[in-house]
Amino acid sequence: MAAPPRIVLKLGGELLESAEDLARMARGIRTLAGVAQLTVVHGGGKEIDAALAAAGIPKRQVDGLRVTDAATLGVVVGVLAGSINTRLVAGVRHAGGRPVGLTGADAGVAVMKRAAPIVSTQGDTVDLGLVGTPAGRSQPALLADLMRRGYVPVVACVGASAKGDLLNVNADTLASHLAVGLRAARLVIAGGTAGVLDAAGRTIATVTLPDAARLVREGTANKGMVAKLQACRDAVRGGVGDVVIGNGRELDFKQLANTRAVQRNCTQVVR
Repeated sequence: MAAPPRIVLKLGGELLESAEDLARMARGIRTLAGVAQLTVVHGGGKEIDAALAAAGIPKRQVDGLRVTDAATLGVVVGVLAGSINTRLVAGVRHAGGRPVGLTGADAGVAVMKRAAPIVSTQGDTVDLGLVGTPAGRSQPALLADLMRRGYVPVVACVGASAKGDLLNVNADTLASHLAVGLRAARLVIAGGTAGVLDAAGRTIATVTLPDAARLVREGTANKGMVAKLQACRDAVRGGVGDVVIGNGRELDFKQLANTRAVQRNCTQVVR
């Protein structure tokens, strides 16, 4: 009997804000974990924005990446590793799953280094501050061990450097990095839209790596999608079978484990 496929599921923060959505995602995680070895990575953008506003800290983003100073990092860690992660773990447990709440800093799951300045799609050079980027290939032995034992790692997108400095990590970047390290058959990026959209707002069914580069270059991909497409490219180049981008509220979670089936109303990113 073939072993169940390994899948990394990234959940956008918009799917975890309301009690109804969180319960729907928790049931989906339980379902998918029944047919696959599953690791979940989550973000929490809007809740971070709200917490920053409450603290009087201005928000700044470039191409979907959050510019992070020390004050912003404190809020990010509290929201992601604290309230959202704990709430999602409790929800999955209530749905009948076996979740374990973690961050990328735990047990060296994802060692990060401070990101170099980037050149934005507008041509500006931007220092992202306390933002992490992978420091070499991930070897997430803890996640693999938990999955083999029937648990579901639920990872908040906070990382740490080799020196122990905490860093804010884009959730798409972390999910892609872990998918490569786990040799996952599939990475699923679930958010609030039905995949990658063309200029007319229609879902593009299949995107190749050259297509992804063209969408960014031509400006068809919006700011939030730029980071997603880069994460997709990194995952596929790193050996992940494919990436599915879709609306988390419409995904057929059980079907996601069938890596040969076409996922409707989603974008499939392939080599």
